[in-house]
Amino acid sequence: MTGREARVGIAGLKLGYQIAAACALAVVAVAACVHIGMLFLHVAPSNTLTKQHGDVVDEWIYPEFEQNWKLFAPNPLQQNVAVQARAELRTADGGVRTTEWYGLSVADGAAIDGNLLPSHTQQNELRRAWDFYVGSHDSQNRPVGLRGQLSEHYVRRIAYMRLDREEPGNKGDEIARVQLRSKTTNVRPPKWSDEKVPAKPTYRVLPWWTVEPDDLPLAGGKGRAETAADVDGRADTDAEGAAR
Repeated sequence: MTGREARVGIAGLKLGYQIAAACALAVVAVAACVHIGMLFLHVAPSNTLTKQHGDVVDEWIYPEFEQNWKLFAPNPLQQNVAVQARAELRTADGGVRTTEWYGLSVADGAAIDGNLLPSHTQQNELRRAWDFYVGSHDSQNRPVGLRGQLSEHYVRRIAYMRLDREEPGNKGDEIARVQLRSKTTNVRPPKWSDEKVPAKPTYRVLPWWTVEPDDLPLAGGKGRAETAADVDGRADTDAEGAAR
């Protein structure tokens, strides 16, 4: 060492790099503070700030950072909810065929079982999408607000892309519509409990959804599905033919 000790860290950088590093650290610190503040407002009881700026908080939190405290609730979830889907196929010869129900939750469970490092998608994508849908719709499957419409697009896209990977039809068949349902089964109470719960599962069946161009892989408008535009175009052609 000669004269003075060598500087380390940011102090050892040139002035220009020091300024850039300081700016980057400042941005990270501000972003972290904003994120923590948004999380606090999201989980905090209703107050003046959340009443005035609740939409801003929701836009920041949903869907990536939603907090769920059911694990610590005094009455945890006592039901198994399985999501299933089926497709309506437009066959190559112009016919229509409906597939059997595919167990989307069963497929996720099989991928997780015995897997020491299951992916976040396998664990949470479908489960959170379904919770998102149920929480933003009434018992008649009618959307409540803009989040209801967003949840429909989200869960429909997941169902279509998973069914498309299953290739439920023959070569040349196209998925025109998809339908989802949930199968809810009560968890049996322990032997020492006097609680009685129905053993028969209950179903929540959603309406059929026509596959839209945005639902196709890569949102490029290309895929195995028949889009709403294709259906409308064919209907116009049929109408012209009938008029003649």
